[in-house]
Amino acid sequence: MKSGFPSPGHDHALCVADTLTHAEKTCDVRGVRLTPLRRRVLGVLAASHAPVGAYDIVERLKKTGEAAPAMSVYRALDFLVGEGLAHRIESRNAFLACNRGHGGDEIVVFLLCERCSTVAEVTSSAVGRDLTKAASAVGFEAHAPVLEIKGLCEICRSPSASQERIA
Repeated sequence: MKSGFPSPGHDHALCVADTLTHAEKTCDVRGVRLTPLRRRVLGVLAASHAPVGAYDIVERLKKTGEAAPAMSVYRALDFLVGEGLAHRIESRNAFLACNRGHGGDEIVVFLLCERCSTVAEVTSSAVGRDLTKAASAVGFEAHAPVLEIKGLCEICRSPSASQERIA
C-alpha cells in the first residue's frame, strides 16, 4: 500500500485476515468479546477500502446467509468504534475497519478519494499537537480528533484512471 491506498490487484483476503487477527488480539488484551456478529461486521468492513453504511452491511450479511437485524449491526458497529477497531466516516455516514492502534497525540487523518471512494487512513502527531494547542487556546478540549480530507488518490489522478479501481 503506497500512502495508505491499496494498489490495484492487492490481496483483499490478507486485509481481512490482518484486521480480524488484530481485532482478536485487541479484544483478548482488553478482556472484551469479539462475538460472531461483531466479527462478521468487521469482516465486511475489512473487505472494502471504501466506507460501508450500516444498511449496506445488513444487505451484505443477508447475501452470505448470515442475516442480522439493523439494530444488531448498529450495536456491533458501536462496539467496534468504541474499541478502536473501526472508524465512522462522518461525512459519508459510513464505517471503515481499522487494524492499527492509535494513541498519544496522534490525529487520525482520512484521505477520501472523490472518484473511487477509497479511503486511506494516516496519522499525524504534528497535526494532532497543533490542533490540540489551537483548541486549548480557546478553552476547548478535543476528544478523538479526526480529520477528513477529500481529493483524488494517485490511481484516479493517473492518465490511465479509466481502469477499474478496486474498492
